[in-house]
Amino acid sequence: MADVTADDHPSPGPVYPAAWEADVVLHDGSTTHVRPLRPDDADALQAFHVAQSERSTYMRFFAPLERLPERDLARLVNVDQVDRVALVAVSSGAEPQDVDQIIGVARYDRIGTDEAEVAFNIADAHQGRGLGSVLLEHLAAAARERGVRRFVAEVLPQNGRMIGVFKDAGYEVRQRTEDGIVAVGFDIDPTDRSLAVMADREHRAEARSMRDLLHASSVVVVGPGVDAGETLAGRLAARVLADLLVGDPSVLVHAVGVPGDSALPMHAELADVPGPVELAVVAVPSADAADVVRALARLGVHGVVLLTAGFAEEGPGGLDRQRALLRVAHGAGMRVVGPGSYGILSARAGGLQLNASLAASPPPTGRIGLFCQSAPLSVALLAAVRRRGIGLSQFVSAGHRADVSGNDLMQFWADDVDTDVVGLYLESLGNPRKFSRVARRLSLLKPVIVVTAGRSGQVVPPGHAVRPTHAPPRTLAEMLRQSGVVRVENTHQMLDVAQVLAHQPLPAGRRTAILASSASVAALVAEAVAAAGLVVSGHVQLLPEDASPERVSAAVDELYGDPDSDVVVVVRIPTVGGPDTVLQEAVARTAARSGRTTVACIYDLHGLTPELTATDDDGREWTVPAYSTPEDAALALGHAARYAQWRDGDRGRPLHPEGVETRAARRLVAGWLEAEASGDAVLALSPERTSELLGTAGVSVLPSYRVHDADEAVAAADRIGWPVAIKTTVPALRHRADLGGVRLDVADETELRADVEQVLALAAGHEHGDVDAPLEVQAMAPHGSACVVRSVEDPLFGPIISFGLAGDASDLLGDIAYGVPPLTDVDVAELVRTARAAPRLFGYRGLPALDVAALEDLIARVAVLADDLPELRSLELNPVVVSEHGAVVLGARAAVSRADRADATRRLSRV
Repeated sequence: MADVTADDHPSPGPVYPAAWEADVVLHDGSTTHVRPLRPDDADALQAFHVAQSERSTYMRFFAPLERLPERDLARLVNVDQVDRVALVAVSSGAEPQDVDQIIGVARYDRIGTDEAEVAFNIADAHQGRGLGSVLLEHLAAAARERGVRRFVAEVLPQNGRMIGVFKDAGYEVRQRTEDGIVAVGFDIDPTDRSLAVMADREHRAEARSMRDLLHASSVVVVGPGVDAGETLAGRLAARVLADLLVGDPSVLVHAVGVPGDSALPMHAELADVPGPVELAVVAVPSADAADVVRALARLGVHGVVLLTAGFAEEGPGGLDRQRALLRVAHGAGMRVVGPGSYGILSARAGGLQLNASLAASPPPTGRIGLFCQSAPLSVALLAAVRRRGIGLSQFVSAGHRADVSGNDLMQFWADDVDTDVVGLYLESLGNPRKFSRVARRLSLLKPVIVVTAGRSGQVVPPGHAVRPTHAPPRTLAEMLRQSGVVRVENTHQMLDVAQVLAHQPLPAGRRTAILASSASVAALVAEAVAAAGLVVSGHVQLLPEDASPERVSAAVDELYGDPDSDVVVVVRIPTVGGPDTVLQEAVARTAARSGRTTVACIYDLHGLTPELTATDDDGREWTVPAYSTPEDAALALGHAARYAQWRDGDRGRPLHPEGVETRAARRLVAGWLEAEASGDAVLALSPERTSELLGTAGVSVLPSYRVHDADEAVAAADRIGWPVAIKTTVPALRHRADLGGVRLDVADETELRADVEQVLALAAGHEHGDVDAPLEVQAMAPHGSACVVRSVEDPLFGPIISFGLAGDASDLLGDIAYGVPPLTDVDVAELVRTARAAPRLFGYRGLPALDVAALEDLIARVAVLADDLPELRSLELNPVVVSEHGAVVLGARAAVSRADRADATRRLSRV
């Protein structure tokens, strides 16, 4: 996304590419700002050069150079941002009037049509932080946008670090040595390896930044002033200070401007606080927040938890304050949790906690990590966690999610050995494509349970910076399904599922055994089990209320001894009397020793209880979670079983269909847009251009010929060869043989003339739209099922692929399956099979099975093209006729515009 507008940095000459500005996380977990070099950076660039060591200068310029000559300096800072592009990494000054300090420079100069010479220079004091790899990623992205596809460089042999940056980026680097100079070259189009390298670096950097926050050993609390006890900011600061002081005693706590009585000595100013300090918790009016954060930079603070609100949710003025705050924080290397955060909790050894939150009575420590956004919802969520006795490894409330998001926490939890299960309450999704990528990686390691605000997940609370979306609500559901996350309806269900996943083994299957106190209860439980997607194994044990202890033990042993069951549901609701301690002990003990996933609905027990806790033969403690209703227990168990099945399944391989040349596609589209489209205008492609574009992906469209009357139709049929199909171009009847708009197997001239007359008459009563001829003549394709394949570039989700069978199934009933690239071959197979009408492709009612493999290959090609070509605004293949031997595209429409995709790697939000 364009993080700033061009008006933020007006400059004469070339148009300033504001969309290239980005705040990024470095290898050490700190942040910096990357932006295009500007003419007014001359003094900063000279200062950067002068501060470099003699060795660094020699490596860059192949000669000693104490200062840049004025002529060279002018040439370096005046670039056209097309053929000569330069990016700089900058840090903010300690004072508002300070100019940016350049800490890294990357540039390219075009030397051919799609080739450019690249050069880097990183400040000596900042080497080893990953600046080189970050600048290479962003410079390569800018170059691809300008049509450059290959970088070359000349490097001194002793500059192994720079050669390593190129190789470590995952590109296929070729090098040769001539006259003591190493010449390197590499294509910069993304590959599986380069994308994996970037994702891994992003993961390690963002995980490190979260680890610095959650493992902080020193904290400073900054309030609005000791006399502001009656203000909301004052009360927030006093509350979090009190919570910190009763938490982990090893955490060093400082306080500045916090109202109330505290045994902790109060510093008069931030300048009086001895550094370094790792974490700051800030509760000050929004107008003062940026200045406070700037002052914190002196202390080496890694992250800021901002409790107060008053930013983007208040309109343009608040958005400006939020942007200023993030600019200061990221320029000083800090992450921001908030604004409007409830705070953070982090478990420490011995049951202690870092409680930098507003929770006076936090939940106990445990092995579940929770992420929430707004503070009010955090209150309710933590209260429910406490009532159930659930223990947390970490809890983070991101507030309005200006910076730190659920993606950052997922990156951390992927490596955190103290977290077994992750729960996310998401009020908004700022970058769904990145979420999908990160969540999929995490879900392969540990369960991720997600609640979204509203069923569509498209609710955008005030203050949340989220792009608009035109995607149907089902898009989010399909994206989450692809990612392997467990999506639930509300926080109650999230905690239900978290209990079983954190305190029971993963289910080995869906076969369910039931223990109930009566036949009627067993029947209700069996219905709930089936509704949750489980299968009743047939082993139902009835245990009356007055059963003896011996009979209870025997029944439990028999239930768990059934080899045809994978999971167990225990329901015990006595009509008189109290809890059955014998049953509780027997179920807890046998479940732990058998390793069979168990849930229970037992009177007077809820959540995680000592009564249902036991150890296995290895001494590990397991707890059977207790639920209020059998339906809750079965639903949680069903979610757990589906997750286990997904994790054990084949997730497939990246798509690489033969003959897909996306570089050629980009050249075509760039030429068309340059010649015929201005700004963000959408260019509808002609049938000929659409066919040419699809040809770069190895997709052929059966030629068709536009005609006006019967004579032209007969002439076209003679050229094509009989039999033919005749079709109307009227939108309402197009592709609709059932409505008379398409006539097939037209064998001769007489039949064709009659069909032309009838189709024209039928179309006369309909709106013709913007078409240049009323009819199309096309060769006959093999008989089969007609399908529709589409791709749409959404502002929020990026490319969305959809598939359905043509006709009323998709047009009226909405029987359409969705996928969000990048897809694997397994994703494509599931996409085809998700449509409810898909059985028609697999030998429905005795008909021959169709060539689904050819259909999947076609969808794969469309998915790769859409993923690699963000300029492809829309594409429709309709109809695609799938026969017993192949899939033929009979019609195609496409539109393109300039790229505006928002999922750049390692880019932080700045709004």
